[in-house]
Amino acid sequence: MVLMSTWHNWARTEAASPRRFDTPSTVDDLVAVVAGAARRGDRVKAVGAGHSFTGVAVTDGTMISLDEMSGILSAEPTPTGALVTVYAGTRLRELSALLWAMGLALPNLGDIDVQSIAGAVSTGTHGTGTQFTGLAASVRALTMVLADGSVAECSPEHDPALFEAARLGLGALGVLATLTLECVPAFRLRAHEAPASLSETLADVESVRTGVDHFEFYWFPHTDGVLTKHNTRLDGPAPVQPVGRIRGLVDDELLSNGLFSAFQQVGTRAPAAIPPLNRVASRALSARTFVDRSYRVFASNRRVRFREMEYAVPAETLPAVIREIETWLRESDTRIGFPVEVRFAAPDDVWMSTAYGRETAYVAVHQYHRREHRAYFEAVEQIMRAVDGRPHWGKLHERTADDLRPTYPRFDDFLAVRDRVDPGRMFANPYLDRVLGV
Repeated sequence: MVLMSTWHNWARTEAASPRRFDTPSTVDDLVAVVAGAARRGDRVKAVGAGHSFTGVAVTDGTMISLDEMSGILSAEPTPTGALVTVYAGTRLRELSALLWAMGLALPNLGDIDVQSIAGAVSTGTHGTGTQFTGLAASVRALTMVLADGSVAECSPEHDPALFEAARLGLGALGVLATLTLECVPAFRLRAHEAPASLSETLADVESVRTGVDHFEFYWFPHTDGVLTKHNTRLDGPAPVQPVGRIRGLVDDELLSNGLFSAFQQVGTRAPAAIPPLNRVASRALSARTFVDRSYRVFASNRRVRFREMEYAVPAETLPAVIREIETWLRESDTRIGFPVEVRFAAPDDVWMSTAYGRETAYVAVHQYHRREHRAYFEAVEQIMRAVDGRPHWGKLHERTADDLRPTYPRFDDFLAVRDRVDPGRMFANPYLDRVLGV
């Protein structure tokens, strides 16, 4: 056990003062920690990188870090790649490098790679690409420690209901110990990034999003400017033509982090300056094309702290949603210096996935951490709810179990599994009480 006074998540939106903070390094250690918490009557939450903006990992009982449970346990070749079993605490950045050394890769990734695989899967982390699903849909089997201290091994063939619930389980069912992921042969991405206009991008979005493997764009509020990213998959691990050292330093460090941070600080002191600053920012990065390992292209470094809300909406509603946000910003006094991020995903069958059963567009809104976000987020949330939007489980929102149930066809199936494996709510906390009920 490690003594800890206060835990904070990355965004500093949540804090916890657990009575115990444990760092098990084996499955047996994890069983002992959970069993000990049960004897004391503690609630239990596992935590990875703390990259969720919500209180999904908060507890005043026993907090478990899975950082010592890291690495690849086994790999079983398949006709399309391999089934790779990993410890739940393995960080995505580390996992990607380990897989690459084996000639493998995760089929898709989000734009942040510091999370643990367990945390990313359990909150619905996703990337972009109309033919690709989120990480949870790549899970083929898992083991988890339940409230009674037992180790449950589940898959589509063995306890399928627990498997379906646990591959995006919100930490509500137990503590993940290992996951078996469907991985693909290592591949490169040819990335083309370029400024464009919002009007043209929305007009062509249907053909563009389906015409490239991975498409996303960033809209700079109060302007018609966007930054587009088109990533095309290339078979095999080599050759690569990465961004040059100087170009990378200028674009990714100086402009995307340094200058962007300065703009946020200026905008905090003088909000009226935000629209012209956004116009500059939307044109600051010139077009570039490069080829690199898939995971190096998917993820980027972000050091400017922010608050975020993200909603999954039916893909066909995206243009109207963006225009509604634009109208609200034009008619309000709110000034937003962070771009709106838009991504896409294929339908999946994961019970609690935001892309369950439908082609999905993801719209993420952000606000600098030193500025007020609530009015903006509340307005956007109403726009999203009007098109049956589903909030990202790890990002800020105000939804409750009563209004989430109608948008998730398997919501009650998930709750039935929870009632079976955690009837005493050892793994509950205030956030889960709100989104799942008590």
